[in-house]
Amino acid sequence: MPENREVHPVELVDAAGRAIGTCTVAEAHTLPGRHHRAYSVLLAGPDGVLLQRRAAAKTRFPLRWSNTCCGHPAPNGDLAASAAQRLAEEMGVTGVELHEVGEFDYRAEDAATNRVEDEHDHVLVGYVDGATPEPDPAEVGQWRWVPLPELRAAVEADPDSYTPWLPGVLHLAEPAVLNT
Repeated sequence: MPENREVHPVELVDAAGRAIGTCTVAEAHTLPGRHHRAYSVLLAGPDGVLLQRRAAAKTRFPLRWSNTCCGHPAPNGDLAASAAQRLAEEMGVTGVELHEVGEFDYRAEDAATNRVEDEHDHVLVGYVDGATPEPDPAEVGQWRWVPLPELRAAVEADPDSYTPWLPGVLHLAEPAVLNT
């Protein structure tokens, strides 16, 4: 049986991203939501950027295409180490050096699941050459490599097929991805 990540603690933050407390993942994502720290990882490679289609069982925005992986660092935890661990657990990709390229805030309600994202999101990028993901099927329904220009056009043409945080991730990650 997969681990219940909904009971893990997350770090609540204020508008400036400063830690102000903790709650569980479930509490943070139950309406009206609680503003908390998260991270989004985007891997780049010769064939573009690595996307995942979130599994049907996900509690927030299932079956939508998104960046390589997402998660929440433990309160006072190491962001890059947490992101690398989650990348291994969710996508089966290891040994990637991740670099933080920025952070942004977003809020998005998922009417289909009655959950909310209210996150201070740190964006990390990494480069892989020839990696073949071995994702956890409880987390990831599909994956694919997509050239960045094609992805930008697809998100603009059909935003409801993508997670609401993906445009913010791409905005921060694109300069780093283009320079790899």
